Amino acid sequence: MDDFTIARVIHVVSVLFWIGGVAFVTLVVMPSVRMGHPPDERLKAFHRIEGRFAPQARIWVALAGASGFWMTWRAEMWDRFVDPRFWWMHAMVAVWLVFALMLFVIEPLFLHRRMASSTRPAQGFALMERMHRVLLTASLVALVGAVGGSHGLF
Repeated sequence: MDDFTIARVIHVVSVLFWIGGVAFVTLVVMPSVRMGHPPDERLKAFHRIEGRFAPQARIWVALAGASGFWMTWRAEMWDRFVDPRFWWMHAMVAVWLVFALMLFVIEPLFLHRRMASSTRPAQGFALMERMHRVLLTASLVALVGAVGGSHGLF
């Protein structure tokens, strides 16, 4: 097995756990928290659960980024970023960048502190739930584009 194949396996498994986790949080955890807790307790309840997933998500996002960069470098695919037919390459990088910024910069440095001291936790949870839906949708577009594009659909 060559290094490119290993990088592809790491990439696919990382994306599976990362986006699968986002889907689970967005489609199962957040609605369960919304239905099972009063509005002012939802944010705190969500953070108790999310605190277990965030460290794992950081690992998967880091591995997806590193393996994606390695494959692009190793196969000399940089020219794809100037070809509109490979729009899905931009989509993958954009989604990865948003999650990397959220998980490694915004959440630990700003967001958790702001939410902990929020005087409007119900609105904070509702906003977070909407953002998760938007990010999951963007992730699915990138994923469909990447799988379809890498197999000649686009």
